Amino acid sequence: MRSTTPVSYTALVRTNANFRNLWFGEIVSLFGDWFNFIASATLIATLTGSGVAVGGLFVVRHLAPFLISPIAGVIADRYNRRTLLILCDVTRFFIVLGFLTIRDPADVWLLYVLTAIQLAIGAVFFTTRRAILPDIVGEAEIGTANAITSATWSTMLAIGAAAGGLVSGAFGVYTAFAIDAATFVVSALIVVRVRYTVPPDVEQTGTTSIWRLHEQYLEGLSYVYRHPDILATALVKPALMLTLSAGYEVVQVRIAESVFPIGVGAGITLGLLYGMSGLGSGLGPIGARAFTGDRVKALRRAIGLGFAIGAIGLFIISTLHSFPVVLVGGLLRSLGGGIVWVFTTQLLLQLAPTRVRGRVFSFEQAGFSLAAALSAMAGGQILDRYPDVSTIVLGFGFLTLVPGVVWSARYWFRPVTDSSGET
Repeated sequence: MRSTTPVSYTALVRTNANFRNLWFGEIVSLFGDWFNFIASATLIATLTGSGVAVGGLFVVRHLAPFLISPIAGVIADRYNRRTLLILCDVTRFFIVLGFLTIRDPADVWLLYVLTAIQLAIGAVFFTTRRAILPDIVGEAEIGTANAITSATWSTMLAIGAAAGGLVSGAFGVYTAFAIDAATFVVSALIVVRVRYTVPPDVEQTGTTSIWRLHEQYLEGLSYVYRHPDILATALVKPALMLTLSAGYEVVQVRIAESVFPIGVGAGITLGLLYGMSGLGSGLGPIGARAFTGDRVKALRRAIGLGFAIGAIGLFIISTLHSFPVVLVGGLLRSLGGGIVWVFTTQLLLQLAPTRVRGRVFSFEQAGFSLAAALSAMAGGQILDRYPDVSTIVLGFGFLTLVPGVVWSARYWFRPVTDSSGET
């Protein structure tokens, strides 16, 4: 069995300048992303007052990445990944400026369109960012780098969402949109500093036919289906979105608006809820990795526990006893979800080879984006028909236990051998 000693978090950031620059760019970009999300959710809730309309925003946010994911994976496997990251940042700067023109209910369609375009380009960005990570770090650094970037996403969720909620609630959503646009420029300027050599396994060509793109995506799908462990791992995030995440987040907007409203359009409440989610999803995987390391068997077992912890969090939230109790439940929900999310990414980074890594991640992204869209759509419909949010959250809690039990039955009680020979 191949064994490497993981480097420390501080050592990786201090000694690997390429990773450091990529990480700094990500910090800035994600900070603005959460400003945008809180502002968008607050704006559409204020303009429409409809659960279906809010659910529609979540559907668009997830459906756009699903539609673009086949192309995103192929592009990430064919072209200079650093250049793609920079182009995505610059393009999103101009798109986000369009949000400043949305002023009344008649403009809501534009919010959906701009969101779709922004998230489609974001899908290319995040697929590429995940694919480039093993290209700029060593084998012993992959687990540490994944933990840092995942914790960064969670930390920026906590800080960005909380700050975005405060800015939206105190100064209005348009200030938040302007800040988001500026962060993309700063991110691009930082990523330019990354020194990157295209790996020999990444095919580069000047032009590619639509048919060839389709053919290469099918090649990636074929690889996933031929490797059951990779397929099973790539389906975990879709299960997470169906049960623990997307549908509940639509309900969470209603909780902020109707049960514990603070600030203009309940923007402060929503920011605090997402801030607690970021805190949990950052602490969960970092804390769990102290016990699992980068061992495949331990990572798989922790994923089953993550689903259980997330379900407990939803059960606590469903009581709606008080806002602090809901925040505690949100912490546990995101703590479990963070473990599931980060550890499945880590498994794919370790198991998927460079030549198909982008397409493996795009397959995963297509799955969780579609699942999230369906869950958000269902959450919005349920909210408008059955306004008892406590019962809805309780139902999501029981649903969350299902994939956890299925996964544990496969990898906890009857562990299987993966392609590396480790169980």
